[in-house]
Amino acid sequence: KIACIGTGKMAQAVIEPMIKKGVQSAENFSVFDVSPKTMEQVHQKLGVKTADSIPELVSGADLVICAVKPQNLTPAFFQELRKSDIRQNAILLSVIAGKSSSVFTQGGFEKVVRSMPNTPATIGEGMTVWSCTPNLTVDERKKIRQVLSSCGKSMYVDDESFIDMATSISGSGPAYIFMLMESMIDAGVHMGFPRDKATTLVYHTMLGSTLYAMETGEHPAILRNSVTSPSGTTASALYELENGRFRTVIKDAMWACYRRSLEMGN
Repeated sequence: KIACIGTGKMAQAVIEPMIKKGVQSAENFSVFDVSPKTMEQVHQKLGVKTADSIPELVSGADLVICAVKPQNLTPAFFQELRKSDIRQNAILLSVIAGKSSSVFTQGGFEKVVRSMPNTPATIGEGMTVWSCTPNLTVDERKKIRQVLSSCGKSMYVDDESFIDMATSISGSGPAYIFMLMESMIDAGVHMGFPRDKATTLVYHTMLGSTLYAMETGEHPAILRNSVTSPSGTTASALYELENGRFRTVIKDAMWACYRRSLEMGN
């Protein structure tokens, strides 16, 4: 039995690929959300069961996925958890940014997995970084890896602090990519392309460039130089990016994200 507290985007990003890929059937899932409307939408979309309260949801579950917003991890939330009939060997899988495993061990769970997926997990193309408390057995770790790998690629780290760092790279990374896409599409429209055609150009340029980099294994700088001719169009574009502190802005944004993740943990 798998229970999921919260039914927002990150919850669905974990549940949906598991069902679609046959890792678990929908009938093995139960969900609860403080918003009955959202919970019903997920029930209709994925065919999962619903519960009327956290204690009802968690009772007898083998795996509890916690996907609430960080600000909802209140004393009242943990009181509800403590009221629950939690199985001794139940594993709690957190997908909440900035919250360490110790938050949940204090909340009544002995076995905790902390993870940071991203929204592409919804289509099975996500990147999830995870860590766990030392008391998970080898078999339990294998099962967690299977669950998270259904969402795309998963990466285990021994040191939980790497998850805060990963939040700034892969966790929030899709937002940076989407903003870059948006900027390129808008520029294409400004030049005269119809929006749908500009969108196709940008999407496939992003996709193709990523696949090309992965396939060749070359350093991004080498690939960038291979596109750049002296005094050419690409060189002119890159000059403007460097002049606008493109690299520095990206790095500063990632450091801001990392610091915020640490702040949320405190």
